[in-house]
Amino acid sequence: MKIKEVIVVEGYHDKQAIDAAVEADCLLSNGSEVSESFLKQVERAAKERGVIIFTDPDSAGERIRRLVSRRVPGCKHAFLSREEARAKDGDLGIENANADSIRRALESVRTEWTGSEPEFSWVEIIEYGLTAHPAAAQRRMAIGERLGIGYGNAKTFWKKLNMLGVSRAEFERVYAEVEPDYVPEPRPE
Repeated sequence: MKIKEVIVVEGYHDKQAIDAAVEADCLLSNGSEVSESFLKQVERAAKERGVIIFTDPDSAGERIRRLVSRRVPGCKHAFLSREEARAKDGDLGIENANADSIRRALESVRTEWTGSEPEFSWVEIIEYGLTAHPAAAQRRMAIGERLGIGYGNAKTFWKKLNMLGVSRAEFERVYAEVEPDYVPEPRPE
């Protein structure tokens, strides 16, 4: 499998895991200290070939994803679940994932949505029990994994739903898988 876009990863071991799974070029952020020269390289890559941000499913990886995404709008995003990226010693990272998981994540990339009106409101996040509910974190984790957008706290999850172009139909289908007793109420047109 050959990837046209340049893949942004955190470090050398992540690049090795990518190289073992697919044919691709990578830019390495070299950890959480994202430099100005690195961001300029990402800008250039985005103009020339497009960029896929593929960082670890942890707070440092999400921070890098946010920094790059803010600087270079329109990036694609690939995500691994925490389970797929967890080593036996508990370490989380792309470098711990098997080649099949990496290929699946790269086949399921999501492009940032750049429209003006978000699909989901904050009130809906509350109504769906994705915040301020005893099962909120578990719901966000299960839904994020099924949608391929990763985990996040309630605010981050809400932003990801809107930023990564998750449709209402797609969300409601997945939500019904996670919460089988859920019956969507008709929404006003």
